[in-house]
Amino acid sequence: MTQFKLSESPFKSDNSASNMCGVTLMNNQVGVVVAEVMRSKPNVTVTPLPSMIRVDAVNRMDFVYDEISEALGEESGFFDAAEFEESMSTHYGRMIHEDDRTIMFANPEDAAEYIGFDLTAGR
Repeated sequence: MTQFKLSESPFKSDNSASNMCGVTLMNNQVGVVVAEVMRSKPNVTVTPLPSMIRVDAVNRMDFVYDEISEALGEESGFFDAAEFEESMSTHYGRMIHEDDRTIMFANPEDAAEYIGFDLTAGR
């Protein structure tokens, strides 16, 4: 009788925290500019791909709307949460939209603390 040895799957799951957050942007005129603005920030990695751009960060990253508006050659207030959502196709981490920025947090506890949300279950 032949016995087969199973190899370890390259698709195994890992439930440990990565301390990472990120977005996938469309690889178009706006997405390229947003990615370039983010590339200059600490702990941010930008990975251009054929049809999308990955923007990943350790712990936290802020998409400051006026910085992006300026880089696009537009007036302050042009780039906002709606423009951000239009350029972004996916994200991971906890996202908080504010009037002047979108903040991505890797850890839900950090996001909860930022907005003053108590994560302890009520009785």
